[in-house]
Amino acid sequence: MNARIHGWLGSTALLAALIALWWLASNAGWVSRVFLPTPQATIASLAEGLNFGGSGNGELLAFTGATVLRMLEGWLLASLFGVLLGAAIGVSPAVRAWVQPTLEFIRPLPASALLPLAISIFGLNPGMVLFVVAFGAMWPVLLATVHGFAAVEPRLAEVARCLQMPRAAFIWKIGLPNAMPDILAGMRLALTISLIVAVVGEMIASQSGLGQAILLAARAFRASDLFAGIVLLGLIGFASNALLALAENKLLRWQRP
Repeated sequence: MNARIHGWLGSTALLAALIALWWLASNAGWVSRVFLPTPQATIASLAEGLNFGGSGNGELLAFTGATVLRMLEGWLLASLFGVLLGAAIGVSPAVRAWVQPTLEFIRPLPASALLPLAISIFGLNPGMVLFVVAFGAMWPVLLATVHGFAAVEPRLAEVARCLQMPRAAFIWKIGLPNAMPDILAGMRLALTISLIVAVVGEMIASQSGLGQAILLAARAFRASDLFAGIVLLGLIGFASNALLALAENKLLRWQRP
């Protein structure tokens, strides 16, 4: 508990130091306010965009909702297909041997590089961005699931064969619990990737969301609005990762002594 408290205090102190440096650099004129607004101006833009107190326009709130929805939809699709495909590949050494080279070829492809191809196939619409988000976020879940199922204790597999356990029962009762830590770690990484790809897709495909809001603010030299969007992206990433970490702790309670 003391180590956890010290960790939180250290993180809070570092964040406060960074904000103080930001305030000093902006107010002292080290960087022009055209490019680096003050923290006060950023907070004011954030409050106006989120319509705090009913005095703002609420545009940033709508953009945030669109980005979060797109991120979650892509992440859920990526998690579903990643677990299903990973389980199908991971339980069979022969299938792993056949598919592994193809996976290693496709896996390094950046999702943003596929945006032009997706635009040519699906057109400029929300479904295109959702496809790219799901594709980019699927790989951490898929590879983690394959690794988790491939790492099942061989003696457990032998016992399952001796008991003539059906393949579906082996996956559900032995393979999935063994792979769950890897799957959840892959899902946490996939959630971050889904947010990044969603923002990039909104910028390139001109879809409503924080990516489009940040791009328009940069083109209009509205630095405070730009930084407000960046702060919101950081908060979304932090909150989603914290919630998933909490869910991971609940689901993996059986691992703790």
